[in-house]
Amino acid sequence: MSKTASRFAFVSSGTADANAALESLSARYGQASVEEARIVVALGGDGFLLQTLRETMSTGKKVYGMNRGTIGFLMNEYRASGLTGRIAAAVAETIRPLEMQAVTAEGETISALAINEVALWRQSYQTAKIRITVDGQERLEELHCDGVMIATPAGSTAYNLSAHGPILPLDAPLLALTPVSPFRPRRWPGALRCNKAMGRLGSWDAAKRPVNCL
Repeated sequence: MSKTASRFAFVSSGTADANAALESLSARYGQASVEEARIVVALGGDGFLLQTLRETMSTGKKVYGMNRGTIGFLMNEYRASGLTGRIAAAVAETIRPLEMQAVTAEGETISALAINEVALWRQSYQTAKIRITVDGQERLEELHCDGVMIATPAGSTAYNLSAHGPILPLDAPLLALTPVSPFRPRRWPGALRCNKAMGRLGSWDAAKRPVNCL
């Protein structure tokens, strides 16, 4: 396949290994701009793949990740040879972002899309007090914690994992509800919920215990 026909855009996380891979692959397959490319090849770790997915969201671009990072749960093995055939044989996964709507203390509603997780974090010295509701039914009246997140399968290997949340297969129709440093209930491990369920995280005593939504 000619360099022009390949239409690959190789993007690097900026590490020495990733930059060396970008140079090698660009010389072998050619380099298109992200705007022109049919396929964006992300060279780095899981975090960089998620960043690339965010940057190409709603463009219709296909993203293929190769591990030039530390862990790479979501990444394919790095090999310079046979890239065109490996991409053609790869099983595609559709990454569906979470849609978040946050209501501020002033009553303003803010909407955003998240590929990895949506979270509430405490913004004071006091622990946050959070009520958790799923599909209109209260599941946990009062969670005392530093924060709580709802993570997608794609994001389950990121901060969710470091907070002791489960790793979810990319095709699992689930979301992980994971607490950060829960104080009460002391040993609440979190929960799994259907990815079609409507979750609501509400803050108790927000004036004294403000939270930030990310």
